[in-house]
Amino acid sequence: MFGPASFRGPKVVCVGRDYPDGGIVGPHCHARAQLIYATAGVMEIRAAGSLWLVPPQRALWVGAGVDHALHARGAVSLRTLYVADHAVSAALPDVPTSLAVTPLLRELILRAIQCAGETDEDGRQGRLFDVLIDEVAALPHCPLRLSMPSDPRLRRVCEAVLANPADRRDMAALARIAGASPRTLARLAERDLGLPFSVWRQQARILAALPVLVGGGSVTEAAFALGYDSPSAFASMFRRMVGAAPATHRAREADPARR
Repeated sequence: MFGPASFRGPKVVCVGRDYPDGGIVGPHCHARAQLIYATAGVMEIRAAGSLWLVPPQRALWVGAGVDHALHARGAVSLRTLYVADHAVSAALPDVPTSLAVTPLLRELILRAIQCAGETDEDGRQGRLFDVLIDEVAALPHCPLRLSMPSDPRLRRVCEAVLANPADRRDMAALARIAGASPRTLARLAERDLGLPFSVWRQQARILAALPVLVGGGSVTEAAFALGYDSPSAFASMFRRMVGAAPATHRAREADPARR
């Protein structure tokens, strides 16, 4: 399992692990920066007060020493790269960031995993790592992430929404979960999340739709699974938040070359 790790020697250390549906890796951190990527399955990753759902067309860059946790949504084939401090590009952010994985990077990662036992940093393996690091630094950033609150009352409500994004309970019912009034809940959302709770809830639903769409589900299936009254209502909200229609987004995710 993952835990605090300090790697010496190679500029990049490659690790492959598989997790069953529902597999969990609790909060931990590493001494090296990390590119978390899965060739199959969707990962739910929490880090630095935010949540990401990461399908195979995405990766999450996490800096050294940043606590994070993983939950497998379906069987996950994890392929992780740990990058030494001296090899981290200045173009890479200090905060956890979702990155759009190119076909080239995917193949580089797979080849790096195959070469994991080699120690030829002055030869072919070293050149592979140099190209890999350059490609990671050039990846476009993906803005979709979900802020998570620090207040325990609001966190109970947010966790309830994440557990069942289709839940249509109103603010009064959700406030009872929090043990607070609807007004207090609204105030906590503005303070901890930086936006109205209703907007955060819509973001949570849209984020939950991504694995459905990436997995081949239709817009109609995603809409009704998330509690929307109609596919058109879901599509309208998706377009407003993502900047593309669900079908267009699904096609781009299925074929990275179309990005």
